[in-house]
Amino acid sequence: MPDTTHNRSSQDAVLPDDVTDPLLWRAAYDVATAHQPDESGRCPSLLCGGQAAPCDTLVDARRAMHLARGGTPTTRPTRDTPARDRHREAA
Repeated sequence: MPDTTHNRSSQDAVLPDDVTDPLLWRAAYDVATAHQPDESGRCPSLLCGGQAAPCDTLVDARRAMHLARGGTPTTRPTRDTPARDRHREAA
């Protein structure tokens, strides 16, 4: 039987001290890693169809990482939200 174990980037990531939900944080970390913009500033994931960065999935993954660290829910940032506000809400 072939080994179907996949190494995820979150397995090597250091879990921040303030994480209250490690499973959510690691899952969101893996999603965020898969949706990092390429050299042209677009999401390389086939699921996103070349959306301009940050794609909706990356925004959601950053929000999930924030929530996993005990952050408070905020309204979901949109593409029309200025970059400085998206960064503040996703951090």
